[in-house]
Amino acid sequence: MFKFFTQKQWFLWSIFGSIFILISTWYQVQLDVKINEWFGDFYDTLQKALTTPNSVSESEFIGYLFTFAKIAALWILIAVFTGFFTSHWVFRWRTSMANYYHEQWLKARLTEGASQRVQEDTLKFARIMEGLGTGLLDSIMTLVAFTPILWGLSKKIDILPWIGQVDHALVWVAIISALGGTLVLAAVGIKLPGIEYDIQKEEAGYRKELVHGEDDPIRAAPPTIGQLYNRVRGIHYKSYFHYLYFNTVKWSYFQGMVIVPYLALAPTIVTGAITLGFVQQITRAFGRVEGSLQYLVKSWSTIVELISVWKRLNEFEKKLNSQNNDLEISDAIK
Repeated sequence: MFKFFTQKQWFLWSIFGSIFILISTWYQVQLDVKINEWFGDFYDTLQKALTTPNSVSESEFIGYLFTFAKIAALWILIAVFTGFFTSHWVFRWRTSMANYYHEQWLKARLTEGASQRVQEDTLKFARIMEGLGTGLLDSIMTLVAFTPILWGLSKKIDILPWIGQVDHALVWVAIISALGGTLVLAAVGIKLPGIEYDIQKEEAGYRKELVHGEDDPIRAAPPTIGQLYNRVRGIHYKSYFHYLYFNTVKWSYFQGMVIVPYLALAPTIVTGAITLGFVQQITRAFGRVEGSLQYLVKSWSTIVELISVWKRLNEFEKKLNSQNNDLEISDAIK
């Protein structure tokens, strides 16, 4: 699966492509930092304009909007091109996997579900890695960029409701709430990877019987197909039940987290010690730090699917390697 990074054929794409994605993602994060600074200045100006009539000119106010438009336009341009390049980069990764399987196809085709592994699972692997990989990279860089910002802004926030004095309070709230949610959801969803793997296994058996039935009337017997479909239905119903309580916990957590920064800021807000612009700036920085730390929580369902795909491809490659070893031993004996 990872020959893309070791084969000379893909050296330029794997190494320099990775470097390009790193640089462009970092630049996007830096633009996001500039937008966060803009939020503070803009909302302070907005508060000033609303509380003191004619204190802000129309041209000054519109100037802030044009500043945002310029930063946002550049961010969109970089994001779109990075996404385009990443899609090509990941497809090259899939191609390196497919080429290896094509070379081994005479032996690989003897493995049950080989065609699905080569066509469908490599496609799923590439698409999932594209989403998860770029998401992880963005989360790490956002965390690196915004944690110092939140730390600096949190100097003014040193009191938490029901707790009292806590230096740099919002940083600790973001870390504890995000990591706590991650641990809870990991525990709740611990059975999901195995269930997802069983779904793909049962679906593969059902699909194989249908394919054989196209050419062999005996294999098209309704009782056999019906039994296989009942097993498919059973495992899907099982997954629906487990996702029911997992999604209940997940969405309860996400909805609850919406009010957490405002709850933490409550003692400072009611004393009038901070401005509207500061509230916007610090809550946005809080959201970026917390969101980065919530990467596993937000991506858990996709990670479950990736684990399932990885298990199937790993088993497939192990069988290929075993067949190759058997052939080498056989040739040595001869």
